[in-house]
Amino acid sequence: MISFDVKKLHLEPGLRVLDIGCGSGRHTAAIARYEGVQVLGADISLEDIIETKKRLIFQERLEGKRGQWDLLAAGICRLPFKDNFFDLIVCSEILEHIPDHHQAVAEIVRVLKPGRDLVVSVPRFFPERICWILSREYQCANNGHIRIYKKKELVALLEEGGLKEWASHYAHSLHSPYWWLKCLLGPARKDAALVNLYHDLLTWDIMKRPWITRFLDYLLNPVLGKSLVLYLTKSNK
Repeated sequence: MISFDVKKLHLEPGLRVLDIGCGSGRHTAAIARYEGVQVLGADISLEDIIETKKRLIFQERLEGKRGQWDLLAAGICRLPFKDNFFDLIVCSEILEHIPDHHQAVAEIVRVLKPGRDLVVSVPRFFPERICWILSREYQCANNGHIRIYKKKELVALLEEGGLKEWASHYAHSLHSPYWWLKCLLGPARKDAALVNLYHDLLTWDIMKRPWITRFLDYLLNPVLGKSLVLYLTKSNK
């Protein structure tokens, strides 16, 4: 399930998109569904790059080829691209892992074209703080979360880097109780029946997208949304 609202991004043929920190490729695959769009999934993990490739190939077999895609192993603090190279950049659930987030933002801004958009998502302060309280082990999972952003702090960081916020929302409210339960019972446990049942529910929701869970997610996002999603534009100056 993707974090951002695709309708806000105006994905048109010829756009060059970077999904930095693509992970297993959920956002890269979503963008690759758009005719004529060129999307590059980049991640520091070779294992994640391989998983993204499998996802993209499987998607093309099911739906046919629409957009163009490529994959690259790269870190966010040293991006191997020319200045003003991309029309759109997606950075989902990455900045909370990066020690030098100022350098990461500087690199994103450098390779983004003036007047073009960046979408950033990070764990929301309130749900994330509960996870940290419930489990120290959680902070070390997935290469470690080294900070929790408040919205004002993240907006300030990005706007100081040369961007301007124009929209925001919260996403994945149904995921918050799952992570609280997982932290309470042990993040690394594989035998927790309640956690496994909840995981099956979330997987079913992602695959089937029934109206009832979509409605509940929409209704609860302002209060329980697990992710904060920001939309910003690079200054033309």
